[in-house]
Amino acid sequence: MDVISGKQLQISDAVYAYQLDGKGGATPIDPASEVTSEKPCWIHLDYTLPASGEWLSTTPLLPDAVRDALGGDSMRPRVSRMGDGTLITLRTINFNANSRPDQLVTIRVYITDKLIVTTRHRKVYSIDDVLNDLQQGSGPVNSGTWLIELCDALTAHASEFIEDLHDKIIDMEDGLLDQQIPERGQMALLRKQLIVLRRYMAPQRDVFTRLASERLPWMSEDDRRRMQEIADRLGRGLDDLDASIARTAVLTDEIASQMADAMNRRTYTMSLLAMVFLPTTFLTGLFGVNLGGIPGGEWHYGFATFCLSLMALVIGVAWWLRRRKWL
Repeated sequence: MDVISGKQLQISDAVYAYQLDGKGGATPIDPASEVTSEKPCWIHLDYTLPASGEWLSTTPLLPDAVRDALGGDSMRPRVSRMGDGTLITLRTINFNANSRPDQLVTIRVYITDKLIVTTRHRKVYSIDDVLNDLQQGSGPVNSGTWLIELCDALTAHASEFIEDLHDKIIDMEDGLLDQQIPERGQMALLRKQLIVLRRYMAPQRDVFTRLASERLPWMSEDDRRRMQEIADRLGRGLDDLDASIARTAVLTDEIASQMADAMNRRTYTMSLLAMVFLPTTFLTGLFGVNLGGIPGGEWHYGFATFCLSLMALVIGVAWWLRRRKWL
């Protein structure tokens, strides 16, 4: 199909529906619009909404294999050639309210030289970055540059999050030097975020590398070069993730060591206290028996003398322990 009619792209609950003007800007899709490779259109949908779901399942503009993929449950980053188009699944940092960043959001893309269809359920802030550039007239001019802009925004957000995790690790390391143990669960959450991000960013880097090497007709040599640069940048982020995971393992060992040392110090202190009072405990037990003939039992100053003797014995044992460098 050489030209796509704007009537075929009218979706009442679409999140975005724009036609690129080929100059870095975009205009809303009009029923009278004619979509060509020089002015491709971009439709961004929430696949859970009724009209969007119906359009995805009925439009003749999408191959049958693409319909289910755009509204499916596939979450692992991947890329597949679908005839003249390419189906891409990507993950990005979750910046939505009441959500943890490691609960990554998914964006699915079907892209040709004339048509770009993206679907998601939770909001993807990287998409907003691309739209803002288009509204300011400095955005992509065709399908190839649109994909470059999206991948660049996804990688930028991932890099920022990796830097935030790196700063948290540095703060924990500085705290441990001052004998400050992180709160319970804080280290486990940090390691989980690192591992989850590593799990999905590694295949996403492979997706970018494949896009850079594929001879897609709607990507120029300059687009492929920029895509490879994005893949390399994400690769450096993955190296930082690997280093951070190793550093958290060292931190975990250090925390366990400090907690064990603290427990040993407490146990040692309690043992010394028991040793200090062990002779006095023996004497009080001996003089506390209910039998006749206890020395000093009839003496008026017997109890006071006994207490002073116990105090002297405690001081003497403590002096002996300190001389032996146990205390």
